[in-house]
Amino acid sequence: MEIGLIVGLLVVAAIFFFLKQGSPKQLDAPPPIASEPPPPIASTPSRGEAKSTSAEERAADDAATEEAVAPELPPPPASKPALTAPQDIQSLRKGLARSRTDDGFFGKLKSLFTGKTEIDASIAEDIEELLLASDVGVPTTEKILEKVRSELSGDALVDPARVWSTLRDIATNILEIDGTAGAFALSAEPTVVLLVGVNGAGKTTTIGKLATKLSAEGHNLVLAAGDTFRAAAVQQLKVWGKRVGCEVVRGKDGADPGSVIFDAVDKAKEIGAAVVLADTAGRLHTKANLMTEMEKIARSADKAMTGAPHEILLVIDATNGQNALAQAKEFQNTLPLTGLVLTKLDGTAKGGVVLGICDELQLPVRFVGLGERPDDLHEFSADAFVEALLGDENAAS
Repeated sequence: MEIGLIVGLLVVAAIFFFLKQGSPKQLDAPPPIASEPPPPIASTPSRGEAKSTSAEERAADDAATEEAVAPELPPPPASKPALTAPQDIQSLRKGLARSRTDDGFFGKLKSLFTGKTEIDASIAEDIEELLLASDVGVPTTEKILEKVRSELSGDALVDPARVWSTLRDIATNILEIDGTAGAFALSAEPTVVLLVGVNGAGKTTTIGKLATKLSAEGHNLVLAAGDTFRAAAVQQLKVWGKRVGCEVVRGKDGADPGSVIFDAVDKAKEIGAAVVLADTAGRLHTKANLMTEMEKIARSADKAMTGAPHEILLVIDATNGQNALAQAKEFQNTLPLTGLVLTKLDGTAKGGVVLGICDELQLPVRFVGLGERPDDLHEFSADAFVEALLGDENAAS
């Protein structure tokens, strides 16, 4: 009996040992296969955006984002450098290169004085012809010549250095607009800035560059896609918003632009943003109904925040010359403009057009665009601009 019990126990032990040797070790077992993740959940649209987005819109958005990958923005500078720093003057001068060539405004003006120790009193006529050919305009040209004659007389009028210096002083005084030229102040929180202008002037691009500049200075912003009739403008703003890292408020295609501006101001107040940059659809200055609509947009901003918009900037394509001045006059008749942004100055040899626009409209220039990069939008300084356009130590020698 005892022998049978022992044999039975041995058999059971042998079976257990055999089964253990034949099974895979726990430590050698492959890791469990992860289950397939669920499809990604679409991100919730920001306030003011349409509730749904078509496949075409998503594809266009993704493509635009891929094409506009921007490097990391630098941290805000410890102190804001003066625009008149040598490197800024050189940058401006480079942007105004076409105006400084022999065939440009500066080059032709310089040729009247170069290599001369004395000039003929008829120099005023030559200056007049050049200013008119450079789209400075008749009223401003007459004002400049009157000041030249009143400040210089006799021998002084034939002294190249004196005439050149006087022209520079006159140009600076015209552009300063009683000291109001330069970037706008952040007078409220949020400060609402409305950008207006004709088609193709560069409003949307200017907003993106301004957003880059303000963000680098440490300001939180909201962009308002008020050009609701041009899908490309909305996509462009969304790309800028991603680059800068700020909210973009938009409406459905064809939505009332006033409601988009209203929502953007509301969003800025909600998140404590310092600035709202509002885009608008380009419109012909000759179309009264479209110009009247701009007044409605401005009223919508005021409903969202009393006193808004705090700045209404007219964006002008400088390559349009005297036509740009005609456009500006019509916008000024409709809206209480507070300043100008002159774009594409690098694309014209008639840099003197700025003189005519500032003088006739008595509106300060806030920024000038001298290229396509974000840092090619320069805060305007009359002294720096004149130095870049006319400054040359050998100009009158």
